Amino acid sequence: MTIERRNPPGLHATPGYHHVTTVEARRLVFLAGQCPLAPDGSVPPGLLDQTDQIVANTLLALADGGATREDVVRTTIYVASADRPDLSAVWRRLTESALGPAFSTASTLLGVTCLGFPGQLVELDVTAALA
Repeated sequence: MTIERRNPPGLHATPGYHHVTTVEARRLVFLAGQCPLAPDGSVPPGLLDQTDQIVANTLLALADGGATREDVVRTTIYVASADRPDLSAVWRRLTESALGPAFSTASTLLGVTCLGFPGQLVELDVTAALA
């Protein structure tokens, strides 16, 4: 399998992700939106604690699909906030986490009005490609 990540000339510099990710793969792994629910179904308080729970959940889900963080080819991060500092804090926490390499690929970070579970502040959508 080949994953190529590029930033074409003429596009703005990025804070770590790439504008274009191309893949030649035999199998794709699509994760459901990873929510910050702990195994008991509770939602941790606070933006960064929820982000940490999403990292743990995503790593488990990727492993179940036979994928690793290096196999990720697309991420979309949803943060229930209109404050750019909140979005930046989530981005930093994710890129500095054990899941960090997944965010060197094509990534989108969005501030949204609300998410599915009461108290939920963050959600992560992930696609991985395998040979």
